Amino acid sequence: MMEKIHWLGHAGFFIDAPSAEIYIDPYQIRKIYPQADIVLVTHDHFDHLSLEDIKKIAKTDTIIVGPVAIKGRIDYTTQILNPGEKINLKDVVIEGVSAYNLRKSFHPKDNGYLGFVITVEKKRIYHAGDTDFIPEMRNIKADIVLLPVGGTYTMDAQEAAEAANAINPQIAIPMHWGSIVGSRKDAEEFKRLCKNEVRILEKE
Repeated sequence: MMEKIHWLGHAGFFIDAPSAEIYIDPYQIRKIYPQADIVLVTHDHFDHLSLEDIKKIAKTDTIIVGPVAIKGRIDYTTQILNPGEKINLKDVVIEGVSAYNLRKSFHPKDNGYLGFVITVEKKRIYHAGDTDFIPEMRNIKADIVLLPVGGTYTMDAQEAAEAANAINPQIAIPMHWGSIVGSRKDAEEFKRLCKNEVRILEKE
């Protein structure tokens, strides 16, 4: 499964699944990728809901999945998801999970912002979105986790490592570094502190 997960930089990923081409929070895409069947948007901040980037990858029947904050913002078929809800699109199971800050004001819990657990080929991939290490993470079951490590707006490397250790996936991947906030040093610190296998992906 790892060979099908591509980091686009920041919090953006492309998952080349057998039944669907899936993108998560595409932002400042640099390469030509397959057109999207599904685009998952965690929240409505410009570096996660990038209309410019969505237009680069979307086709007429692309489905955008995201929280209520994106409603009416995108000129494509949109499926609104709330934390705790689950849908099945093109043989991909998508679960909405909470994503919010505990002591910062950037991502309030009441906004209903999302992380996603995506089940592809019987593997559960958790994209945490912009979040701190919140209590709900202790209940997440995932084989691969994509966690923000850049700090400021999200968890820092230490908090992200604590989250990864609590979830106990097979593989943890740091994100939300190397662009607006965070550096490779944060990704390396995350790797040092994790008890699980960590893969630091190169931006494609």
